[in-house]
Amino acid sequence: MRTDRTLRSQPVNQDSSGRSISRREALRGAGAVAVAGAGAAVLGGASTAVAADAFAHPGLLHTRADLDRMAAKVKAGTGQWKAGFAKLTANSHARSGWQANPQRTVYRGSGTPENYGTLYNDIHAAYQNALRWHITGETAHADTAVAILNAWSGRLTALDGSADRFLAAGLYGYQFANAAELVRDHDGFELARFQKMMLNVFAPVSEDFLTNHNGAYLTNYWANWDLTALACVLAVGILCDDRAKVRRAVTYFKSGQGMGSVRNAIPVVHADGLAEWVEAGRDQGHALLGVGLMGTVCEMAWNQGIDLYGHDDNRFLKGAQYVAKWSMGGDVPYTANTRKKGAPGVWSGTESATRAADVDPTMTRPIWAMISNHYTKRRGLSAPYLTRIAAKAAPEGGGGDYGPNSGGYDQLGFGTLAFTREAGDTAESTKAPTPTRTDAAPSAASSAGPATSPSASASEGSRSQGGSGDLAVTGTGGVAAVAGTGVLAIAGGLIALRRRQAGTRP
Repeated sequence: MRTDRTLRSQPVNQDSSGRSISRREALRGAGAVAVAGAGAAVLGGASTAVAADAFAHPGLLHTRADLDRMAAKVKAGTGQWKAGFAKLTANSHARSGWQANPQRTVYRGSGTPENYGTLYNDIHAAYQNALRWHITGETAHADTAVAILNAWSGRLTALDGSADRFLAAGLYGYQFANAAELVRDHDGFELARFQKMMLNVFAPVSEDFLTNHNGAYLTNYWANWDLTALACVLAVGILCDDRAKVRRAVTYFKSGQGMGSVRNAIPVVHADGLAEWVEAGRDQGHALLGVGLMGTVCEMAWNQGIDLYGHDDNRFLKGAQYVAKWSMGGDVPYTANTRKKGAPGVWSGTESATRAADVDPTMTRPIWAMISNHYTKRRGLSAPYLTRIAAKAAPEGGGGDYGPNSGGYDQLGFGTLAFTREAGDTAESTKAPTPTRTDAAPSAASSAGPATSPSASASEGSRSQGGSGDLAVTGTGGVAAVAGTGVLAIAGGLIALRRRQAGTRP
């Protein structure tokens, strides 16, 4: 018996999006900048609220300052930015003229007519062309991105499949939103229609997962499932100026009951400053995916004035350092834990992880530059393992550079280009920026056009780079497959998730 079910789109009131568009145009004409007022983000407090209609745009993974920096560094032919840009231009997805292949329904999961590869290839083409436009000023790339996004918003009506449809909603939802954010003011982009698609098709699936977890026990799904959903809800909230969605994502990150909230994904902090990543007991590919997703959530929140990077005494830094050290072959401790699997009334079992899984030090995913540069350059903190692994992974590529399977498209990538900072250009606040309407008073390098410059971790449903097939049987209808490490044990019974208390934070 299956408990997963197909979600049907619900009508969403688009008035808020309409008001946002007209107000932005009015502000641009007046040359004004609106700053968030009493409802602005409260940094470091017990709760975080974001003022309605006070979001910074562009303001997902890349801000205007980020885009200006990339363009200037590439124009100057500077070191790592030059190498990172070369990775972008060498990728076939970044070529102008890419032809979209939109589908009415996208399916992901065994037993369905899977066609989700069409979606993620088109998303990465839109993102890479949009990024290339901001750096070079070549409008053909912006036009290509807009054409792809418009094609999909004019056709897509549903996500379907097995439980893996939740992964499709989360992964491709946050990525789609990031591509759209880069061209949100470009001529011809149907922003309101795209926002409607994101609000009707992607966000409801991710929000339902965070609420109901596909009818399963909370611990049935590893951290990655929650984190994909979190990334989608947060990205859609920012793209659509939806305060409630942003608040929900932030609250879940801090205190959600599922395995993707920060204290469940990183359950144990050790005296040496490293903190266990729970999926290190599963396998390397999924641990890398989880770190990349949590970093994505933190970066998007930071660009809206919300500091999740520093939450709970930099807990994510400690977890990312742990995964970096372990992925490079270093010895790390692991606290044995057992999680409850299955769904009420369907089946129940347990799965135990007893040690950190074996790793392949050559496995690479484009997740490290963003995280390393935040902690070491923005914040000036020591993060030796992050520094080493980011250098090892550089220059980071993107979708299409890490294998043909879906796991190679789980991150947007190009972090060496997008996030590298130098001592001379890192005079940034150590607190998250106050949300402002950065699109209200455009300079020559506003969101209406780029700055002037010269003309995976494995996914939940695919193996790591170099492999094929599924890492695990997903959903509630079966028992997870052992990933070849010998560290997972399945047992019967109804034992809840437990963690040894020694060394844990309260």
